[in-house]
Amino acid sequence: MVNGRERGALSRYQSLRRLMLAALLVSLFAILLFGQSLFPPETTIHEAIEMFGVLLIFLGIAGRLWSTLYIGGRKSEEVVADGPYSITRNPLYLFSSVAAAGVGAQIGSFTAMIGFGLICAAAFHIVILREERFLKKAMGAPYEAYLKRVPRFFPDLSLYQEGNTGSFKPRLLLTTLLDGLVFLVALPFFEMIDAAQVSGWLPVLFRLP
Repeated sequence: MVNGRERGALSRYQSLRRLMLAALLVSLFAILLFGQSLFPPETTIHEAIEMFGVLLIFLGIAGRLWSTLYIGGRKSEEVVADGPYSITRNPLYLFSSVAAAGVGAQIGSFTAMIGFGLICAAAFHIVILREERFLKKAMGAPYEAYLKRVPRFFPDLSLYQEGNTGSFKPRLLLTTLLDGLVFLVALPFFEMIDAAQVSGWLPVLFRLP
């Protein structure tokens, strides 16, 4: 159990996570304003990569909502080890990285898809390490045991256990949904970039496979 001061510190970590995600996506969007896939728009492979990316975005959003159902505000109260938290210690970060890969796919590039996901995961890794140090101190032995049992990021599906969602908090679910909607901005955004590049309004400075 953490006290009010520790709960405030954890809240600051979570705010840092949201700011980092927003800043990262804005930066990557800005870079790709002048990038284009080696596969021209309207070609089958370009469209296939984009559609796969859309699936990744919705998977990421759904996964974040699923994770929030289990965390339910309990992260500052107890070790949550059920549902997605039984297979990875950081499902919110994992699903955010999946959605980020979907964002990268919207230019029709395998490289951008993989790159977005890896960059997002690397940025979250910094936050994860800070959170772990905090939670070790705040929760002690139960959290130490959880660290040893469940992988940090990449899930181990064999560990899955349903458990329970605890007390459901609609406000947290709504906040997570609104946070996740930033990924959907990529869909019309990159369509507009494609159109602007094809018409010559935006120069293409580099191409990605």
